Amino acid sequence: MTTATTLAPIIDFVFPPRCPLCGEGLSHHAGLCASCWNELAIPGEPSCKLCQRPFPETMPDGAICAPCLAEPPRHDGIAAGTLYNDASRRLVLAFKHGNRIALAPLLARLMAARLGAVDDNWIIVPVPLHRWRLWRRGFNQAALLAREISKAKGAQLMVDALVRNKATPMLGGLGRKARARALSGAIAINPKRSAAIKGANFVLVDDVLTSGSTSEACLSVLKRAGAKKVVIACFARVLDEALPHT
Repeated sequence: MTTATTLAPIIDFVFPPRCPLCGEGLSHHAGLCASCWNELAIPGEPSCKLCQRPFPETMPDGAICAPCLAEPPRHDGIAAGTLYNDASRRLVLAFKHGNRIALAPLLARLMAARLGAVDDNWIIVPVPLHRWRLWRRGFNQAALLAREISKAKGAQLMVDALVRNKATPMLGGLGRKARARALSGAIAINPKRSAAIKGANFVLVDDVLTSGSTSEACLSVLKRAGAKKVVIACFARVLDEALPHT
């Protein structure tokens, strides 16, 4: 029996388990209540063969979505734990800006469940933060998720494979060209890790995938450095058209 298991009843007594979204009492920590679980939008099948964009049930297996047909992706798949909606947004805000870092295992479990055949032959890499933002926030949320995914999958964790050489503005609201300019030269390979990158398979981890500009910048430097495969993993993926209509 581990120390954590032994202390769990005491911790639950001092800090009663509650749903991190609504505050309802739970039987144990690290979960959501049934109502809040039902509010999450979990991507299903069928989905795009290349990017895992959810399709209507009438689409055949192996189909490719219109965006991927128009511009084939350079990545080797996207594994999203949830689709971005109000429930996932509140979890991300609590995790990233509310300092609720204890949510990392919960968020990472949903991501790991979508990754499929990832094992000890893969390397888990987080999207990097610039040192100024890391200093202000105190942690890199992508690195916390990457650590949990590496434990779940038995894969190698390499938190310092990528570095952010310059601070970038918030990308929300910027057009595609403006995002590209802001990210130009911002992401680079850590020279100490260059030898380990060539020929390796990677899972690139971030909390939210919106336009894909940041992940594309990371993907580009990994591929140029010789990475064989790069799968993008996120907790919440912004795909409004895939959300159920109410």
